[in-house]
Amino acid sequence: MSDYPLLNAFLTMMWFFLWIMWFMLLFRVVADIFSDDTLGGWGKAGWTVFVCVLPYLGVIVYLIARGRSMGERAMRQAQARDMAFRAYVRDAAAETPTGSTRGTNKADELAKLAGLHDHGHISDAEYEKAKAKVLAG
Repeated sequence: MSDYPLLNAFLTMMWFFLWIMWFMLLFRVVADIFSDDTLGGWGKAGWTVFVCVLPYLGVIVYLIARGRSMGERAMRQAQARDMAFRAYVRDAAAETPTGSTRGTNKADELAKLAGLHDHGHISDAEYEKAKAKVLAG
């Protein structure tokens, strides 16, 4: 006969996984505090102290107060990383083995600029400057 019943093993595993999830959530909140550009230094310090001194309450209050913007920031960061990766792949694919770039069509470059402008990734002034550069050169 066993001294450790199956239900106790199940409960031990459940508590272990909840403990791991808690640390993942805590680290995610702390990372979000420091990656938020809209939060000032005192705000970051206040949230960090709150989360460190009263971790359970601090994390719950942070998720209630800033949970929506936390997801929006994560989405913007993911989109920025995706755009940077796509630009890198486009640039790498445009290079020939000797290092020179293939001739690109002005219309293609203007279409890329228009797409960036339409999605709000570049301002009107940046768009006009880049468009003039493409047309001039």
